[in-house]
Amino acid sequence: MTTDRHDTIRAVAFTSAALRLLDQRRLPHEEVHIDCTSAAEVAAAIRDLVVRGAPAIGIAAAWGVVLEAQRLRAARQTVDASALDPVLRQLNAARPTAVNLAWALARMRAVLARGGADDPVAALNAEAQAIQDEDLAANRRMGELGAALFGERTGVLTHCNTGSLATAGFGTALGVIRAAHIGGKVAQVYAGETRPWQQGARLTMWELMRDRIPAKLVADSAAAHLMKTGAVQWVVVGADRIAANGDTANKIGTYQLAISARHHGVKFMVVAPSSTVDMDTPDGDHIEIELRSPGELFGLGGQRTVVEGADAWNPVFDVTPAGLIDALVTERGVIERPDAQAMRAAFGSGAATR
Repeated sequence: MTTDRHDTIRAVAFTSAALRLLDQRRLPHEEVHIDCTSAAEVAAAIRDLVVRGAPAIGIAAAWGVVLEAQRLRAARQTVDASALDPVLRQLNAARPTAVNLAWALARMRAVLARGGADDPVAALNAEAQAIQDEDLAANRRMGELGAALFGERTGVLTHCNTGSLATAGFGTALGVIRAAHIGGKVAQVYAGETRPWQQGARLTMWELMRDRIPAKLVADSAAAHLMKTGAVQWVVVGADRIAANGDTANKIGTYQLAISARHHGVKFMVVAPSSTVDMDTPDGDHIEIELRSPGELFGLGGQRTVVEGADAWNPVFDVTPAGLIDALVTERGVIERPDAQAMRAAFGSGAATR
């Protein structure tokens, strides 16, 4: 499968002096990059949604550790776990729901715990690069596996942004759609707008149109009606955390898509790298759901649309029960109708086996 012509976007790029991030708040109107030169700036970029998407957040955080290690070395200070612990904690607290963040930072901690490296900065740099390279390879593999489940002339509905902008490249759910399009299997892609940050409207549509994949934007509230028309055979989404029983946390609005899909006989696929699987979280009830400022719901494009004095509730993720998932695709393979037994067989029983 030739993927290069559908894999031209890099939202996270490290140079020797800075982490360059494509500012996703400015898309699709402007392609502006921000250079982060410290771990604190990386943490702020993660928190403020300059960079978003579970895999991309983890990659960015790993490079944030490298930046701090470089700063310590330049200041002639010791580069070890004790010196880096405050930064590791700061980065880990930037966003609570996506497990990839903690997973990537745990890998960086492990490098420090092993010790013995003549150059710990070089060792951390190599680990961050490995995290990024492995994610890209996993995405391409997941694309192949997920696309193989599609029939001919498939209609696909996706939610939020799960493409190159959210990963090291190619994408998770959008990677499956890209691979299926390359294979001639996609008749039409429908992208939900994804309130309140409009990631589907601003980001996914930008990626789809850039790759000349046939795409239509739909209001989030139109999804059930769209399924009823028969235009969609698969709903394909990403994930921010997958629990040990297969319950999946993803962008708010995913749960209602899964319910609608089951009602209308539409298949529901979750696509995520194995780093998103958290076998230490038993089920979805134990996943912390991030609440963001109510103010994010009060306007659109900087223009207030809600009466002054109003209040709002703004969870940015929800949990889809495993029983509503027809296929879970990771780079390790496809799990059909995931449950606790199937998850244990694929991923072991906890952190020690991940």
